[in-house]
This record gives sequence, structure tokens and C-alpha cells, in this order.
Amino acid sequence: MSAGWLRACALVMLGLFSVSALAKDKTAIVIGGGLSGLTAAYELQNKGWQVTLLEAKPSMGGRSGMATSEWIGNDKTQPVLNKYVSTFKLSTTPAPEFVRTPSYLIDGEYFTAADLATKQPATADALKRYEKTLDDLARSIDDPQNPAANSTLFALDQVTVSSWLDRLNLPATARQLVNQQIRTRYDEPSRLSLLYFAQQSRVYRGVSDRDLRASRLLGGSPVLAQAFVKQLKTIKTNAPVSSITQDKDGVTVKVGSVGYQADYVVVAVPLRALSKIQMTPSLDAQHMGAIKGTNYGWRDQIMLKFKTPVWESKARMTGEIYSNAGLGMLWVEPALKGGANVVINLSGDNARVMQAFGDKQLVDQVLIRLHTFYPQARGAFTGYEIRRYSTDPSMGGAYLAFGPGQISKYWRLWERPLQRVTFAGEHTDTLYPGTLEGALRTGQRAASQVEDLAAGKSFEPAKVVPAATVAAAGAVAAKKGNFFSNLFSGSDDDKKPEPVKAPEPVAPAPAPAPAPTPAPAPVEAPMPAEPVKAEPAKKSTAKAAAKKPAAKTEAKKAPAKAPAKKAEPAKKPAAKPAATTETTAQ
Repeated sequence: MSAGWLRACALVMLGLFSVSALAKDKTAIVIGGGLSGLTAAYELQNKGWQVTLLEAKPSMGGRSGMATSEWIGNDKTQPVLNKYVSTFKLSTTPAPEFVRTPSYLIDGEYFTAADLATKQPATADALKRYEKTLDDLARSIDDPQNPAANSTLFALDQVTVSSWLDRLNLPATARQLVNQQIRTRYDEPSRLSLLYFAQQSRVYRGVSDRDLRASRLLGGSPVLAQAFVKQLKTIKTNAPVSSITQDKDGVTVKVGSVGYQADYVVVAVPLRALSKIQMTPSLDAQHMGAIKGTNYGWRDQIMLKFKTPVWESKARMTGEIYSNAGLGMLWVEPALKGGANVVINLSGDNARVMQAFGDKQLVDQVLIRLHTFYPQARGAFTGYEIRRYSTDPSMGGAYLAFGPGQISKYWRLWERPLQRVTFAGEHTDTLYPGTLEGALRTGQRAASQVEDLAAGKSFEPAKVVPAATVAAAGAVAAKKGNFFSNLFSGSDDDKKPEPVKAPEPVAPAPAPAPAPTPAPAPVEAPMPAEPVKAEPAKKSTAKAAAKKPAAKTEAKKAPAKAPAKKAEPAKKPAAKPAATTETTAQ
């Protein structure tokens, strides 16, 4: 009798516990299916949240690159990326030594860095002078998380990289190679803030190429995206978000006529995609200005597929190869199912110029020039892929690349929540924007902020230094032809100094006096909710890590605390086809 009574009591208590647990269900919506959004959804789901991920496009992965074998750093330089590679048991292979430094195509001749020193010493010496001057500039920044810490550094934000390069008076070939390197990793030098360039060089200062190119991720960043996708319970593609409405009880996200309700939202989309989402309450003037005014680096990618390699093996054309008169940086990689691929990045004004060409027309022009040097090219050619990140209306470019005056206006603006909305995406990471590491870090940070908001934490509004009025614009470079040896064609920017488009209230010296800086400390995973103050390990002086389209990664804002509330997604499926929202690789 007593045992039966105890069993009945236990059943009643179990029922009460279940009701209580249901009442405390925590719900979140993640907008954007790139790597930052996938990371935020994964982390929240692992902490017991009911998560719905909404992606505007038919597929996931955002701006994940199309390389089939992607170079990644070791766990000292990319701790968050390596943590997920290990968690999902993804395959990697060690990097060969020769890919760990850039090489060059100069007037059709292939040079390693060692070749350059012996065969073209004037060019090699000029490149060393450029790197030393950039290193001095980077050392003048004590804290890469606070790049505009004084008036001298603030003045660098009012200057373009091209005007700084003009003062270095580099020989023509060296200047062309430097321009190509900068536009490939960021954007056209005439559109790029010198402070941002120096800050990124500071982040990667003292980091060896061996650490930054430690291995290949087989399958590239898309395999990482798919590993996240397999873990998530609720994903809706073809679901472009039109509005986000917050009130004291929760958040409503509209996809067409369908409404999804949750306690909190993570917005993990590029700024151009965010501009198409109506926010209630609306964003303030500073945030709206950042959406419209923040520069994104332009990059398009072309992949040419061959059943067999047609180039001579001694060239070892892999890693990063820059041409003195070409439209883009290229590399050669093994294909997963045999054969080999040539991947070409069209960047900066070169990418802008090439918008006039259709996909097939562009590929034909590449093949014509490739066939001139390697007559087997057309016979071995099996197909191509092109991704035009620059003209995608949901992106407007590949990744963040602050223009003149923009750090002064928008630095860390998206880093804190706004009421019940947190932000993620490569453009919201202060240390590694435009990289896989940056995308993953911001996804983790946004998820942690959602947890903090649910626990009642309040975030102070981001403090941004008032900006000097600066006009930033760039000149579109003209093109003329010849490829592979001349990689397709040069631009006027490579033949003469770039026009300076921004006024320069203070003209900094080419190399401000260096300040002693401790060696960068490795970043430990998982990353904290708030960005660390210590400088994480990254790349060497002039060699900021090559940017990955995609992704991508996202942001943050100033929140207000509110109690968690259970909300269920509307039963109706999303009715509209994909439109504009896209996220990470960033």
C-alpha cells in the first residue's frame, strides 16, 4: 500500500516537473545559414534551446568558398576552427612546405620568393622595404582591439592605403605585386582605410606561414557547413526574412505571411541583407549608416576543372600566386575525384570591371589565354564554376573591408545586442573579419550573448569614436589583355599610382615610430562572449591571411534585459522562394 502510494506520488511529481520544464523552454531564431549562423544555432541547441534556423537561399553554407581543398591554420592560429574540425572528425592533410609563402608570375615567368631574390633583386628588395614599413606601421598599434586609440592612429583612418603606397615610391613591378596582394586579401588599395590595413597587419604580426598554412581541409569549408547542418533539428531554407519585431514578451520574425515567434533572435547575415529586413523598433541613424556605408571587399571566384593537369609540374603552381599584370590571384589544387582545378580570385576593381562579362564569356577568355601556353588545356577542360559575390544583392561583396573614415564611425558597433537581437557574421569580428575563424567566433559570441540576455544581463551601448568627415571613393581600373603568364590583363592602377580619393587631414609618415609589443598570445577555444583584449596569434607583417568568401560570420548590439518566454513557430511552412538573406564563410 505504501509502495503504491509512493509510486503515485512519483508519477505526480514527474508530471509537475514536465510541465515546469515545458514552461521554461527557451526558444531562439537564427537568421542566416552561413557558418556564423550555423555555429550560433549549434551552440544554442547544445545548451538546450529550441532553435529554428531560417536561410533565404535554397542551400546552406553562405559564402563558404568553392575550393575543394582549403588551407587552414593550426590550433594556435585558428583555435575555434580546429575545435570544430576535431569535433566533427573532418579530414585534413598536412601542407607541403612550398605553399607556405607566396610566389609570383612576372611577365609570364614563375618565381618563388627565393627566385625573386636572385633573379630580380630590385623587386625583391622593394617588397622587403614595403613589408618592413608595414611592420613598423603595425607595431604602432598597441591593441588591435582599439586601433584608433590616439590621434595619430585616428588620422590613419582618414587615409587610403594607395596614398600611403604612393609615398613609398616602389618600383613599378613591386607596386603591381603589392596592389594585387592587397586587393586579393581586402579590396582595392584606393578604397581601403590605412588604419584597417595596419590593424589587420598587427593582428597577424609575428605569426609564421607554417602556422597559417598547416594543413588542407579536404572538401573545403562546405564540408564544415554540412557537418553543422547534420547536427541541427530545425532548418528552413527558401525562407527570406522580411521583418523582425521586438516587444517585451519576445520577438516575431516574418517570412512572407508566416510568423515565427521566439524569445531571442541571432541575425547572422551580411549588412546588405540586413538592409532588406524591417526592424521594429527601427535601428538608429548610426546603425543605418553602417549598413549603407560600410565597405565590402569585392571578390568573384572562377574554378576551371581539368581531367588531368596541363601545366608543368616543376612550376608547382599552388599556394598563393600573384601576377604583376593580372586580374586576380590564382592557385592550383587537386580535385577530390581526380584531375586538378585552377581557382582564380578576381578582386577589387578588377572584379568590378569584369561585371561586364557573362560567365561563359569570362571562362572562354581565360581558356584562350591558358591554351596559348598549355595547348592541352581545351582537351582536358571539363567544366567550370563561378561565384559572383560582388553582385549578389544579399552580400554586395565578399567580406568586410573598412574604407577611409569607417573605423572611426562604426568600429565594434555590431558587437553588442539590441534588446532581444544579437548579431553575428565575419563583419562583426574585430580580429579576424573575412575568415572562417572570424565567422565561427562570432557565432559562438552571439550564442553566449543570447544566454546572457536570458539570464538578465544588460549590455552597455557600444562606444564609437566620433568620425571625421571623410569621402571615400575609388577609381575603377581599366583592363587590357593577356592571361596566365600575364594572368589575363592588368589595370591602370598597376601602371601608375592610384588616385587618392579621401582627403587627408593629417598626413602620417610612412612608418610611425614603433612601440614595443609583446608576442601574440594564442587564443583558447571556446571563445568568450566578449572579444578578448589580448592579441591572438595570426599572420606576419605584410601577409594578412587570405580572405575567404563566405563568410563568412556576423555581429552584436546593445540589449535590454527581458524574461525568457516560450514561443512556438507558426505551423504554416514558409511560403516564399529564396530571396536575399545570406551569411558567412565569413
